[in-house]
Amino acid sequence: QVQLVESGGGSVQAGGSLRLSCAASGYTYNTYNSYCMGWFRQAPGKEREGVAAIYTRGGRKYHADSVKGRFSISQDNAKNTLYLQMNSLKPEDTAMYYCAAAPSWTELWSSPDEYNYWGQGTQVTVSS
Repeated sequence: QVQLVESGGGSVQAGGSLRLSCAASGYTYNTYNSYCMGWFRQAPGKEREGVAAIYTRGGRKYHADSVKGRFSISQDNAKNTLYLQMNSLKPEDTAMYYCAAAPSWTELWSSPDEYNYWGQGTQVTVSS
């Protein structure tokens, strides 16, 4: 059973930075190397939104237009850990952030329906 545990959330002022981490476990050897790993966020009263995704084999990356140039997804395959570096944070980035995993790359990387496994979430709050 794949387990995902996020960390690194917190409260910052606008313009600040945070780095989220997602530790993945439960993969058999090498299977992690063909997963699509994604970061999603959900603000109160809003739908869950795809923020960024990375294909663990080869490192292909995608970022939502709303975060391009400010957020960056990365991975450390040796540690089975996913990261989301968030810079120039804005109040509208305030949300619960979730890590998710799909067993293969999907062109529909921003759709929550494509992912089989989810973490419990970590809260990010940006004040103006």
